[in-house]
Amino acid sequence: MAHRVLAEIAVSISEHKKNPMATVAAGDGMAVAVLNRNEPAFYCVPAKAYEELMDLVEDLELNRLTDSRLADGQEPVRVSLDAL
Repeated sequence: MAHRVLAEIAVSISEHKKNPMATVAAGDGMAVAVLNRNEPAFYCVPAKAYEELMDLVEDLELNRLTDSRLADGQEPVRVSLDAL
């Protein structure tokens, strides 16, 4: 059965257990797929990349909230970034 791997680098779970920091380093700042029996079991994501992902998720949530308020007929209010 084929499995989608969402990383350019993959390591076996055995390799990951031997040296987890080597797994992180192998990704060179990006996520590394950790495989168990040739299936992705989880992704090893460096802290900086994870923080960036969480920032993107927060932005998406704010956009969704904004869109829902505009759909409810609320008038947009212009503000400068300095005012925030």
